[in-house]
Amino acid sequence: MPPSHGVSTPRSRRAEELARPIASSLALPTHHVDLIEQSHERCAALGLSRIERPDFSPLGRTDLTVARERNLRLHSHAAPVMEMLFDQIVNTDSMVVLCDTTGTVIHSIGDAEFLARASKVALQPGANWSEISKGTNAVGTALVSEAPTLVHADEHYLHANHFLTCSAAPILDPRGNVLGVLDVSGDHRSYHQHTMALVKMSARMIENHWLSDDFRNAMRLHFHSRVGFIGTLMEGILAVSHDGRIVGANRGALEQLGLSGAALRMQSLVSLFGTSVGALVDRFRSPLATPLEVFSESGRTFHLHARFNWPVWSQVVDAAAASGAMPVADAPAFVERLSMVEPPAGVPSAPVPALETNVSTGLAPLLTGDTQMTTLVGKVRRVLDRDIPILVLGETGTGKELLARAIHAESARARQPFVAVNCASIPDTLIEAELFGYEEGAFTGARRKGAVGKIVQANGGTLFLDEIGDMPLPLQAHLLRVLQERHVTPLASTKSVPVDLAIICATHRNLREMIDAKAFREDLYYRLNGLAVKLPPLRERTDLSALVRRILDGESGGRPLRLGAEAQGLFDAYPWPGNVRQLFNVLRTAAVMAGGDTMISVDHLPDDFVEDARRHTPAQTPSCPSVPEPVAAAAAPAPGLGAGVPVVSLEDMELDAIRRAVDAAGGNISAAAKQLGVSRNTIYRKLRWSQSSSD
Repeated sequence: MPPSHGVSTPRSRRAEELARPIASSLALPTHHVDLIEQSHERCAALGLSRIERPDFSPLGRTDLTVARERNLRLHSHAAPVMEMLFDQIVNTDSMVVLCDTTGTVIHSIGDAEFLARASKVALQPGANWSEISKGTNAVGTALVSEAPTLVHADEHYLHANHFLTCSAAPILDPRGNVLGVLDVSGDHRSYHQHTMALVKMSARMIENHWLSDDFRNAMRLHFHSRVGFIGTLMEGILAVSHDGRIVGANRGALEQLGLSGAALRMQSLVSLFGTSVGALVDRFRSPLATPLEVFSESGRTFHLHARFNWPVWSQVVDAAAASGAMPVADAPAFVERLSMVEPPAGVPSAPVPALETNVSTGLAPLLTGDTQMTTLVGKVRRVLDRDIPILVLGETGTGKELLARAIHAESARARQPFVAVNCASIPDTLIEAELFGYEEGAFTGARRKGAVGKIVQANGGTLFLDEIGDMPLPLQAHLLRVLQERHVTPLASTKSVPVDLAIICATHRNLREMIDAKAFREDLYYRLNGLAVKLPPLRERTDLSALVRRILDGESGGRPLRLGAEAQGLFDAYPWPGNVRQLFNVLRTAAVMAGGDTMISVDHLPDDFVEDARRHTPAQTPSCPSVPEPVAAAAAPAPGLGAGVPVVSLEDMELDAIRRAVDAAGGNISAAAKQLGVSRNTIYRKLRWSQSSSD
């Protein structure tokens, strides 16, 4: 050997051997070679054999279930991201793996053929891939190093794993603690240097979801030194408490600020960026606010955008003034500016309770004190912006579309289209063209140059499929294919259009019973049922009074309009078969009938509602005061009333109104029910009752 080569030591020879397999694919940094060598030394010290077949038996089903339940939150955040990551590597002999802090695989997805190969070395749910169990591997070594780790081919300590190439990244919580590991494993011949970048980006996405979930009521600061990077995975995110303390951060924030998690949590908003909570609330109360330029202690310039729950943070001014974060003298002017902010469309402009002043669109206006609604909104917020479809169940009139619009308004897609399709109101022959669009000449009566379908119209935003249970069975297969492939092919076209949208569906039907009856596809049901929430009927809610106040505030034209005692009694006793829609229609009519009055009496309410409500009102007891004679006399029919005039019963009047509404709607029961503010079942029942009576 020439002298210039020097003396080769066993350690240097081993390092050269380790680097050789992927040297042609990637210029390896020195620390990578050292990382692998140190891991091999740990494995040798543990007494692991490289050639003997290790124990590949996974956890039992019960133990795996326990492990998954213990990491349920991690799985819920990671699963949709794993699906998206797998879409990027599909058909590459690869799989995506999620492990907990012990190295146990709790979830995996991948190409079927490669999953079968991986199972032979126990790379499957229930198996443990810590270094102690499987030697040097990306998951186990990432847990030790707490850093993204690549292990390729014979860098794996066990010979049985040499066919693998693995890229893993730890998932950290907002305080820097390891939650688990995300990994992509594949055939070593399919190695690609971009895989690690995809894994690290996906891990960051999970971390950002976790931070937003942990601090949903905190102010979140999104920042970067380059304004164009705000809103990307490269941005830093800080969670800030009401008093301006930094309570959480993502990995991007730590990297940009050059601080550890512990050091960052010792900072405040003032010491970090030289600004206050009050100033940020003032600036970013408007959704059109542009990023704010701030400076760190080191002199670096950052661009910052703040996001917060408006109803909660509108109250922070008093606390900021009291703590000195904002000069007390500035507080009154700040509150005055807040009161001058125009509320978004659809939000009542009249005074409402304290925390509801200037409520922005979103889920917050749905919180009116009912525990069922509070729980429902909490569930929805946990899956918001996670590409998880939402199925809204509930009786007709409970506000399913209102909830869908609120979900859209609070999501990251709020500035994009919200497209609603009522599957029950479109004839079966036209719904396919309405949803998917069509080319010119697709069918008789088609528009010239064709038409864009509702699905494409919703691209980038949210598609709301109301009454999904009424969708024709043949069309369900077409919809399922679109949801799986995220491409739409218009009728009579050979070109598919890519779409990116959130899906919300609603129905009053029991879809499971429809599946049993072969009237609804089971595979479509599971595709749509990412999160199922049931809107409670109005009769089961405890916030009737709050809903009445909110509706009246929106319909009163600014005057203080409230229910009288007798009207309130009728409202409390009534079962509200038409639910919130019926309540709204009754109050809107009453507000008009009240004219300039500030108190709604029974006389202002629709007669049919009063008649129906009194049937459900408890009868007066003998101890109740009797009706005054003048009133009783006024209530008695005048002499001669009905002479020569046929008397029409309330039931006949009701039936006549239903028939006229159905005729006006062209026989569409759903449209007639919506117009009347009752359920479709009510109309069917009334019509069947009248038919049986005539028979």
